[in-house]
Amino acid sequence: MPSPDEASTSTDTRPTFKSLGLIDPLLEAVEQLNYKTPTDIQVEALPHALEGRDIIGVASTGSGKTAAFALPILQKLWEEPKGLFACVLAPTRELAYQISQQFEALGSAIGVRCAVLVGGMDRISQSIALGKRPHIIIATPGRLEDHLENTKGFSLRGLKFLVLDEADRLLDMDFGPVIDKILKVIPKERTTYLYSATMTTKVAKLQRASLSNPVRVEVSSKYSTVSTLLQYYLFVPLVQKDVHLIYLANSLAQNSIMIFTRTVHDAQSDGQTKHIRLSIILRTLGFPAVPLHGQLSQSQRLGALQKFTSGNRKVLVATDVASRGLDIPSVDVVINFDIPTHSKDYIHRVGRTARAGRSGKSITLVSQYDVELVQRIEAVIGKQMDLWATDKQEVALLRERVEEAGRLAANELRDEAANGHGRKRRRDAGGDRDDRDRDDDVVEAGMPSKKKKGKR
Repeated sequence: MPSPDEASTSTDTRPTFKSLGLIDPLLEAVEQLNYKTPTDIQVEALPHALEGRDIIGVASTGSGKTAAFALPILQKLWEEPKGLFACVLAPTRELAYQISQQFEALGSAIGVRCAVLVGGMDRISQSIALGKRPHIIIATPGRLEDHLENTKGFSLRGLKFLVLDEADRLLDMDFGPVIDKILKVIPKERTTYLYSATMTTKVAKLQRASLSNPVRVEVSSKYSTVSTLLQYYLFVPLVQKDVHLIYLANSLAQNSIMIFTRTVHDAQSDGQTKHIRLSIILRTLGFPAVPLHGQLSQSQRLGALQKFTSGNRKVLVATDVASRGLDIPSVDVVINFDIPTHSKDYIHRVGRTARAGRSGKSITLVSQYDVELVQRIEAVIGKQMDLWATDKQEVALLRERVEEAGRLAANELRDEAANGHGRKRRRDAGGDRDDRDRDDDVVEAGMPSKKKKGKR
Protein backbone atom coordinates (compact mmCIF):
# COMPACT_ATOMS: atom_id res chain seq x y z
CA MET A 1 0.00 0.00 0.00
CA PRO A 2 1.36 3.49 -0.77
CA SER A 3 2.43 5.43 2.31
CA PRO A 4 0.43 8.51 3.35
CA ASP A 5 3.31 10.67 2.05
CA GLU A 6 2.75 9.26 -1.43
CA ALA A 7 -0.90 10.31 -1.43
CA SER A 8 -1.45 13.01 -4.01
CA THR A 9 -1.71 16.28 -2.11
CA SER A 10 -0.36 19.58 -3.23
CA THR A 11 0.53 21.72 -0.22
CA ASP A 12 2.51 24.60 -1.78
CA THR A 13 -0.38 26.83 -2.81
CA ARG A 14 -2.92 25.75 -0.20
CA PRO A 15 -4.12 28.34 2.32
CA THR A 16 -3.01 27.85 5.92
CA PHE A 17 -5.28 27.83 8.97
CA LYS A 18 -3.77 31.20 9.86
CA SER A 19 -4.50 32.73 6.45
CA LEU A 20 -8.11 31.51 6.77
CA GLY A 21 -8.46 33.75 9.84
CA LEU A 22 -8.26 31.46 12.89
CA ILE A 23 -7.23 32.99 16.24
CA ASP A 24 -4.02 31.93 18.05
CA PRO A 25 -5.61 29.58 20.66
CA LEU A 26 -7.23 27.59 17.83
CA LEU A 27 -4.06 27.64 15.73
CA GLU A 28 -2.26 26.19 18.73
CA ALA A 29 -4.86 23.38 19.08
CA VAL A 30 -4.76 22.62 15.35
CA GLU A 31 -0.98 22.32 15.53
CA GLN A 32 -1.13 20.02 18.56
CA LEU A 33 -3.57 17.78 16.67
CA ASN A 34 -1.06 17.69 13.80
CA TYR A 35 -3.46 19.19 11.25
CA LYS A 36 -0.89 20.38 8.70
CA THR A 37 -3.06 22.12 6.11
CA PRO A 38 -6.81 22.70 5.84
CA THR A 39 -8.79 20.12 3.85
CA ASP A 40 -10.88 21.20 0.84
CA ILE A 41 -14.12 21.53 2.83
CA GLN A 42 -12.32 23.59 5.49
CA VAL A 43 -10.81 25.91 2.84
CA GLU A 44 -14.25 26.41 1.28
CA ALA A 45 -16.34 26.71 4.46
CA LEU A 46 -14.19 28.52 7.05
CA PRO A 47 -14.01 32.00 5.42
CA HIS A 48 -17.83 32.16 5.03
CA ALA A 49 -18.43 30.66 8.48
CA LEU A 50 -16.06 33.14 10.13
CA GLU A 51 -18.05 35.94 8.44
CA GLY A 52 -21.15 34.63 10.22
CA ARG A 53 -22.93 33.07 7.23
CA ASP A 54 -25.18 29.99 7.34
CA ILE A 55 -23.47 27.06 5.57
CA ILE A 56 -24.63 24.04 3.59
CA GLY A 57 -21.66 21.71 3.29
CA VAL A 58 -21.71 18.77 0.91
CA ALA A 59 -18.62 16.69 1.52
CA SER A 60 -17.74 13.02 1.45
CA THR A 61 -17.05 11.11 4.66
CA GLY A 62 -13.53 11.69 5.96
CA SER A 63 -13.20 15.17 4.48
CA GLY A 64 -12.60 17.01 7.77
CA LYS A 65 -16.09 18.50 8.01
CA THR A 66 -16.29 18.28 11.84
CA ALA A 67 -13.43 20.75 12.17
CA ALA A 68 -15.05 22.86 9.41
CA PHE A 69 -18.04 23.56 11.67
CA ALA A 70 -16.32 23.27 15.09
CA LEU A 71 -13.59 25.87 14.47
CA PRO A 72 -15.87 28.86 13.62
CA ILE A 73 -18.15 28.01 16.58
CA LEU A 74 -15.15 27.92 18.95
CA GLN A 75 -13.80 31.18 17.52
CA LYS A 76 -17.13 32.92 18.18
CA LEU A 77 -17.32 31.34 21.65
CA TRP A 78 -13.88 32.85 22.43
CA GLU A 79 -15.29 36.28 21.53
CA GLU A 80 -18.60 35.79 23.41
CA PRO A 81 -18.18 33.14 26.14
CA LYS A 82 -21.53 31.82 27.43
CA GLY A 83 -23.19 28.53 28.34
CA LEU A 84 -25.51 26.64 25.95
CA PHE A 85 -23.85 28.46 23.07
CA ALA A 86 -24.14 25.81 20.34
CA CYS A 87 -26.00 22.57 19.68
CA VAL A 88 -24.89 19.85 17.26
CA LEU A 89 -27.44 17.22 16.16
CA ALA A 90 -25.97 13.90 15.04
CA PRO A 91 -27.80 10.75 13.90
CA THR A 92 -26.00 8.20 16.10
CA ARG A 93 -24.59 7.86 19.57
CA GLU A 94 -21.06 7.00 18.48
CA LEU A 95 -20.87 9.99 16.14
CA ALA A 96 -22.10 12.30 18.93
CA TYR A 97 -19.27 11.15 21.22
CA GLN A 98 -16.70 11.58 18.46
CA ILE A 99 -17.87 15.12 17.67
CA SER A 100 -17.64 15.95 21.38
CA GLN A 101 -14.05 14.63 21.53
CA GLN A 102 -13.11 16.78 18.54
CA PHE A 103 -14.68 19.91 20.05
CA GLU A 104 -12.81 19.31 23.31
CA ALA A 105 -9.50 18.74 21.49
CA LEU A 106 -9.88 21.82 19.25
CA GLY A 107 -11.17 23.95 22.12
CA SER A 108 -8.65 22.77 24.73
CA ALA A 109 -6.85 26.14 24.82
CA ILE A 110 -10.08 28.04 25.50
CA GLY A 111 -11.45 25.57 28.09
CA VAL A 112 -14.53 24.50 26.15
CA ARG A 113 -17.05 22.32 28.03
CA CYS A 114 -19.27 19.84 26.17
CA ALA A 115 -22.24 17.65 27.13
CA VAL A 116 -23.35 14.63 25.12
CA LEU A 117 -27.08 13.77 25.16
CA VAL A 118 -27.79 10.37 23.61
CA GLY A 119 -30.11 7.43 24.19
CA GLY A 120 -28.95 4.43 26.19
CA MET A 121 -27.23 6.59 28.81
CA ASP A 122 -28.49 7.82 32.20
CA ARG A 123 -30.89 10.78 31.86
CA ILE A 124 -30.25 12.11 35.38
CA SER A 125 -26.48 12.49 34.93
CA GLN A 126 -27.20 14.21 31.59
CA SER A 127 -29.62 16.61 33.36
CA ILE A 128 -26.94 17.40 35.97
CA ALA A 129 -24.46 18.12 33.16
CA LEU A 130 -27.00 20.47 31.52
CA GLY A 131 -27.44 22.27 34.87
CA LYS A 132 -23.77 23.25 34.65
CA ARG A 133 -24.51 25.06 31.37
CA PRO A 134 -21.90 23.52 29.04
CA HIS A 135 -20.82 25.61 26.04
CA ILE A 136 -21.59 22.95 23.44
CA ILE A 137 -24.33 20.29 23.43
CA ILE A 138 -23.89 17.35 21.07
CA ALA A 139 -27.08 15.31 20.90
CA THR A 140 -29.14 12.82 19.01
CA PRO A 141 -32.56 14.38 18.26
CA GLY A 142 -34.73 12.01 20.33
CA ARG A 143 -32.81 12.49 23.58
CA LEU A 144 -32.52 16.28 23.08
CA GLU A 145 -36.30 16.50 22.59
CA ASP A 146 -36.73 14.42 25.77
CA HIS A 147 -34.62 16.88 27.82
CA LEU A 148 -36.31 19.93 26.29
CA GLU A 149 -39.67 18.51 27.36
CA ASN A 150 -38.76 17.00 30.75
CA THR A 151 -35.60 18.55 32.23
CA LYS A 152 -36.61 21.38 34.52
CA GLY A 153 -34.97 24.71 33.76
CA PHE A 154 -33.34 23.53 30.50
CA SER A 155 -34.03 25.42 27.31
CA LEU A 156 -32.10 26.51 24.23
CA ARG A 157 -33.64 29.99 24.07
CA GLY A 158 -30.20 31.63 24.09
CA LEU A 159 -28.68 29.31 21.46
CA LYS A 160 -26.33 30.99 18.96
CA PHE A 161 -25.39 28.05 16.68
CA LEU A 162 -27.19 24.95 15.42
CA VAL A 163 -25.37 22.23 13.45
CA LEU A 164 -27.14 19.41 11.61
CA ASP A 165 -24.41 16.86 10.91
CA GLU A 166 -24.92 13.89 8.56
CA ALA A 167 -28.26 15.49 7.68
CA ASP A 168 -29.13 12.84 5.08
CA ARG A 169 -28.69 10.17 7.74
CA LEU A 170 -30.74 12.13 10.30
CA LEU A 171 -33.63 12.15 7.84
CA ASP A 172 -33.15 8.53 6.71
CA MET A 173 -33.63 7.54 10.35
CA ASP A 174 -36.99 9.36 10.52
CA PHE A 175 -35.80 12.11 12.86
CA GLY A 176 -37.53 14.72 10.63
CA PRO A 177 -40.58 15.34 12.90
CA VAL A 178 -38.37 15.57 16.02
CA ILE A 179 -36.06 18.09 14.27
CA ASP A 180 -39.13 20.16 13.29
CA LYS A 181 -40.15 20.30 16.97
CA ILE A 182 -36.62 21.32 18.04
CA LEU A 183 -36.52 24.09 15.38
CA LYS A 184 -39.69 25.58 16.92
CA VAL A 185 -38.14 26.03 20.38
CA ILE A 186 -34.76 27.55 19.44
CA PRO A 187 -34.13 31.16 18.40
CA LYS A 188 -34.75 32.08 14.76
CA GLU A 189 -31.85 34.53 15.07
CA ARG A 190 -29.01 32.02 15.04
CA THR A 191 -26.29 30.69 12.76
CA THR A 192 -26.99 27.26 11.23
CA TYR A 193 -24.63 24.80 9.56
CA LEU A 194 -26.00 21.79 7.68
CA TYR A 195 -23.51 19.12 6.61
CA SER A 196 -24.35 16.09 4.54
CA ALA A 197 -22.48 13.49 2.50
CA THR A 198 -25.29 13.50 -0.05
CA MET A 199 -27.80 16.17 -1.03
CA THR A 200 -31.19 14.44 -1.18
CA THR A 201 -34.57 16.08 -1.73
CA LYS A 202 -35.34 15.56 1.99
CA VAL A 203 -32.15 17.41 2.93
CA ALA A 204 -33.02 20.24 0.54
CA LYS A 205 -36.43 20.57 2.25
CA LEU A 206 -34.79 20.66 5.70
CA GLN A 207 -32.34 23.29 4.43
CA ARG A 208 -35.21 25.55 3.36
CA ALA A 209 -36.84 25.16 6.80
CA SER A 210 -33.74 25.76 8.91
CA LEU A 211 -31.22 27.99 7.09
CA SER A 212 -31.25 31.66 6.21
CA ASN A 213 -29.54 32.83 2.99
CA PRO A 214 -26.90 30.06 3.21
CA VAL A 215 -23.64 29.69 1.31
CA ARG A 216 -23.36 26.27 -0.33
CA VAL A 217 -19.91 24.69 -0.29
CA GLU A 218 -19.43 21.44 -2.14
CA VAL A 219 -16.22 19.51 -2.50
CA SER A 220 -17.54 16.22 -3.80
CA SER A 221 -19.88 15.17 -6.57
CA LYS A 222 -23.18 13.59 -5.54
CA TYR A 223 -21.62 10.18 -5.01
CA SER A 224 -17.86 9.80 -5.10
CA THR A 225 -14.90 8.07 -3.53
CA VAL A 226 -11.55 9.76 -2.88
CA SER A 227 -8.72 9.42 -5.40
CA THR A 228 -6.32 7.93 -2.82
CA LEU A 229 -8.60 4.89 -2.34
CA LEU A 230 -7.62 1.74 -4.27
CA GLN A 231 -10.79 -0.31 -4.88
CA TYR A 232 -10.70 -4.05 -5.53
CA TYR A 233 -13.15 -6.92 -5.91
CA LEU A 234 -12.74 -10.64 -5.34
CA PHE A 235 -15.10 -12.96 -7.23
CA VAL A 236 -15.91 -16.01 -5.07
CA PRO A 237 -18.68 -18.64 -4.88
CA LEU A 238 -21.09 -17.81 -2.04
CA VAL A 239 -20.11 -20.95 -0.07
CA GLN A 240 -16.44 -19.93 -0.14
CA LYS A 241 -16.83 -16.43 1.28
CA ASP A 242 -15.64 -17.39 4.79
CA VAL A 243 -12.41 -18.99 3.58
CA HIS A 244 -11.62 -16.07 1.28
CA LEU A 245 -12.21 -13.62 4.15
CA ILE A 246 -9.68 -15.52 6.28
CA TYR A 247 -7.29 -15.59 3.32
CA LEU A 248 -7.53 -11.79 3.11
CA ALA A 249 -7.15 -11.35 6.88
CA ASN A 250 -4.08 -13.59 6.73
CA SER A 251 -2.43 -11.80 3.82
CA LEU A 252 -3.23 -8.34 5.30
CA ALA A 253 -2.36 -9.28 8.89
CA GLN A 254 -0.17 -6.19 9.50
CA ASN A 255 -3.04 -3.82 8.64
CA SER A 256 -6.01 -2.52 10.60
CA ILE A 257 -9.09 -3.96 8.91
CA MET A 258 -12.80 -3.13 9.05
CA ILE A 259 -15.10 -5.89 7.79
CA PHE A 260 -18.66 -4.95 6.90
CA THR A 261 -21.54 -7.39 6.73
CA ARG A 262 -24.95 -6.48 5.33
CA THR A 263 -27.75 -6.19 7.85
CA VAL A 264 -30.03 -9.10 7.02
CA HIS A 265 -33.14 -10.17 8.87
CA ASP A 266 -35.00 -13.01 7.28
CA ALA A 267 -35.88 -16.62 8.02
CA GLN A 268 -32.45 -17.98 7.12
CA SER A 269 -30.08 -15.33 8.36
CA ASP A 270 -29.79 -12.82 11.19
CA GLY A 271 -27.54 -9.83 10.48
CA GLN A 272 -26.36 -9.67 14.10
CA THR A 273 -25.58 -13.40 14.29
CA LYS A 274 -23.71 -13.28 10.99
CA HIS A 275 -21.11 -10.77 12.03
CA ILE A 276 -20.77 -12.21 15.54
CA ARG A 277 -20.18 -15.58 13.82
CA LEU A 278 -17.45 -14.03 11.65
CA SER A 279 -15.84 -12.47 14.73
CA ILE A 280 -15.74 -15.88 16.44
CA ILE A 281 -14.24 -17.53 13.32
CA LEU A 282 -11.56 -14.82 13.10
CA ARG A 283 -10.77 -15.07 16.81
CA THR A 284 -10.61 -18.89 16.68
CA LEU A 285 -8.07 -18.65 13.87
CA GLY A 286 -5.87 -16.19 15.74
CA PHE A 287 -7.08 -12.81 14.42
CA PRO A 288 -8.02 -10.48 17.29
CA ALA A 289 -11.43 -9.30 16.08
CA VAL A 290 -14.02 -7.22 17.89
CA PRO A 291 -17.69 -7.11 16.80
CA LEU A 292 -19.68 -3.86 16.91
CA HIS A 293 -23.39 -4.55 17.11
CA GLY A 294 -26.72 -3.71 18.69
CA GLN A 295 -26.68 -6.25 21.51
CA LEU A 296 -23.90 -4.35 23.29
CA SER A 297 -24.69 -1.66 25.84
CA GLN A 298 -23.57 1.85 24.95
CA SER A 299 -20.45 1.62 27.15
CA GLN A 300 -19.57 -1.77 25.61
CA ARG A 301 -19.94 -0.30 22.12
CA LEU A 302 -17.63 2.59 22.96
CA GLY A 303 -15.25 0.09 24.58
CA ALA A 304 -15.26 -2.04 21.40
CA LEU A 305 -14.45 1.02 19.31
CA GLN A 306 -11.72 2.03 21.76
CA LYS A 307 -10.05 -1.40 21.50
CA PHE A 308 -9.93 -1.01 17.73
CA THR A 309 -8.85 2.64 17.56
CA SER A 310 -6.08 2.08 20.15
CA GLY A 311 -4.68 -0.79 18.07
CA ASN A 312 -5.35 -3.50 20.70
CA ARG A 313 -7.54 -5.22 18.12
CA LYS A 314 -6.60 -5.23 14.46
CA VAL A 315 -10.00 -6.28 13.07
CA LEU A 316 -13.43 -4.68 13.60
CA VAL A 317 -16.47 -6.56 12.28
CA ALA A 318 -19.54 -4.37 11.91
CA THR A 319 -22.77 -3.77 10.11
CA ASP A 320 -23.43 -0.24 8.85
CA VAL A 321 -23.43 0.98 12.45
CA ALA A 322 -19.77 1.91 11.93
CA SER A 323 -19.94 3.17 8.38
CA ARG A 324 -21.02 6.74 9.00
CA GLY A 325 -19.18 9.52 10.73
CA LEU A 326 -16.69 7.53 12.80
CA ASP A 327 -13.24 8.99 12.46
CA ILE A 328 -10.83 6.08 12.86
CA PRO A 329 -7.73 7.51 11.17
CA SER A 330 -5.63 4.36 11.18
CA VAL A 331 -7.88 2.09 9.07
CA ASP A 332 -5.77 0.59 6.30
CA VAL A 333 -8.27 -1.76 4.65
CA VAL A 334 -12.06 -2.01 4.37
CA ILE A 335 -13.44 -5.43 3.40
CA ASN A 336 -17.06 -5.69 2.24
CA PHE A 337 -17.97 -9.25 3.20
CA ASP A 338 -21.47 -8.46 1.91
CA ILE A 339 -22.22 -5.86 -0.72
CA PRO A 340 -24.62 -3.17 0.48
CA THR A 341 -27.81 -2.86 -1.55
CA HIS A 342 -27.48 0.93 -1.79
CA SER A 343 -24.50 2.41 -3.63
CA LYS A 344 -24.24 5.35 -1.21
CA ASP A 345 -23.79 2.86 1.68
CA TYR A 346 -20.80 1.42 -0.21
CA ILE A 347 -19.33 4.93 -0.45
CA HIS A 348 -19.87 5.56 3.24
CA ARG A 349 -18.31 2.20 4.16
CA VAL A 350 -15.17 2.61 2.08
CA GLY A 351 -14.93 6.17 3.44
CA ARG A 352 -13.46 4.59 6.60
CA THR A 353 -10.11 4.32 4.81
CA ALA A 354 -8.10 6.79 2.68
CA ARG A 355 -9.20 9.67 4.92
CA ALA A 356 -7.81 13.21 4.88
CA GLY A 357 -5.31 12.61 2.08
CA ARG A 358 -4.05 9.21 3.25
CA SER A 359 -4.15 6.19 0.97
CA GLY A 360 -6.14 3.03 1.62
CA LYS A 361 -7.68 -0.08 0.11
CA SER A 362 -11.16 -1.54 -0.11
CA ILE A 363 -11.84 -5.13 -1.15
CA THR A 364 -15.36 -6.33 -1.94
CA LEU A 365 -16.27 -10.02 -1.95
CA VAL A 366 -18.57 -10.65 -4.91
CA SER A 367 -20.58 -13.86 -5.17
CA GLN A 368 -22.48 -15.11 -8.20
CA TYR A 369 -25.57 -13.30 -6.87
CA ASP A 370 -23.88 -9.89 -6.49
CA VAL A 371 -22.71 -9.05 -10.01
CA GLU A 372 -25.53 -6.61 -10.71
CA LEU A 373 -24.98 -4.78 -7.40
CA VAL A 374 -21.27 -4.31 -8.20
CA GLN A 375 -22.04 -3.00 -11.66
CA ARG A 376 -24.49 -0.54 -10.15
CA ILE A 377 -21.86 0.68 -7.64
CA GLU A 378 -19.25 1.04 -10.41
CA ALA A 379 -21.70 3.07 -12.50
CA VAL A 380 -22.36 5.41 -9.55
CA ILE A 381 -18.70 5.96 -8.58
CA GLY A 382 -17.65 6.25 -12.21
CA LYS A 383 -14.79 3.75 -12.02
CA GLN A 384 -14.24 0.01 -12.23
CA MET A 385 -12.83 -1.97 -9.34
CA ASP A 386 -9.64 -3.96 -10.00
CA LEU A 387 -9.45 -7.71 -9.45
CA TRP A 388 -7.63 -8.67 -6.22
CA ALA A 389 -5.12 -11.42 -7.02
CA THR A 390 -5.41 -14.58 -4.89
CA ASP A 391 -3.27 -17.66 -4.40
CA LYS A 392 -5.75 -20.51 -5.01
CA GLN A 393 -3.46 -23.06 -3.40
CA GLU A 394 -3.25 -21.04 -0.21
CA VAL A 395 -7.03 -20.66 -0.14
CA ALA A 396 -7.43 -24.44 -0.54
CA LEU A 397 -5.03 -25.08 2.36
CA LEU A 398 -7.09 -22.83 4.65
CA ARG A 399 -10.47 -24.38 3.80
CA GLU A 400 -10.51 -27.22 6.35
CA ARG A 401 -9.46 -25.00 9.28
CA VAL A 402 -12.03 -22.34 8.35
CA GLU A 403 -14.85 -24.90 8.09
CA GLU A 404 -13.92 -26.27 11.53
CA ALA A 405 -13.88 -22.72 12.98
CA GLY A 406 -17.30 -22.16 11.37
CA ARG A 407 -18.68 -25.24 13.15
CA LEU A 408 -17.25 -24.07 16.48
CA ALA A 409 -18.82 -20.62 15.96
CA ALA A 410 -22.21 -22.17 15.17
CA ASN A 411 -22.01 -24.31 18.34
CA GLU A 412 -21.03 -21.30 20.46
CA LEU A 413 -23.99 -19.28 19.16
CA ARG A 414 -26.34 -22.25 19.73
CA ASP A 415 -25.09 -22.70 23.31
CA GLU A 416 -25.52 -19.01 23.98
CA ALA A 417 -29.10 -19.12 22.70
CA ALA A 418 -29.82 -22.27 24.74
CA ASN A 419 -28.51 -20.59 27.90
CA GLY A 420 -31.05 -17.83 27.46
CA HIS A 421 -28.78 -15.05 26.13
CA GLY A 422 -30.45 -15.39 22.77
CA ARG A 423 -33.73 -14.21 24.26
CA LYS A 424 -32.26 -10.72 24.50
CA ARG A 425 -32.25 -10.58 20.73
CA ARG A 426 -35.95 -11.08 20.45
CA ARG A 427 -37.75 -7.77 20.66
CA ASP A 428 -41.40 -6.84 21.01
CA ALA A 429 -43.10 -4.86 18.27
CA GLY A 430 -42.79 -1.07 18.25
CA GLY A 431 -39.60 0.11 19.88
CA ASP A 432 -38.66 2.93 22.18
CA ARG A 433 -38.02 6.17 20.32
CA ASP A 434 -34.98 6.57 22.57
CA ASP A 435 -33.39 3.65 20.72
CA ARG A 436 -33.64 5.26 17.30
CA ASP A 437 -30.19 6.86 17.60
CA ARG A 438 -28.59 3.42 17.88
CA ASP A 439 -28.15 3.10 14.12
CA ASP A 440 -27.25 -0.53 14.62
CA ASP A 441 -28.34 -3.82 13.16
CA VAL A 442 -31.55 -3.96 15.22
CA VAL A 443 -32.71 -0.60 13.90
CA GLU A 444 -31.30 -1.06 10.40
CA ALA A 445 -33.08 -4.39 9.97
CA GLY A 446 -36.35 -2.91 11.21
CA MET A 447 -36.25 -5.22 14.23
CA PRO A 448 -38.44 -3.74 16.96
CA SER A 449 -36.97 -3.29 20.44
CA LYS A 450 -38.15 -4.37 23.88
CA LYS A 451 -40.12 -1.80 25.81
CA LYS A 452 -39.50 -1.42 29.53
CA LYS A 453 -42.51 -1.73 31.77
CA GLY A 454 -43.71 1.40 33.45
CA LYS A 455 -42.75 4.86 32.28
CA ARG A 456 -40.52 5.32 29.25
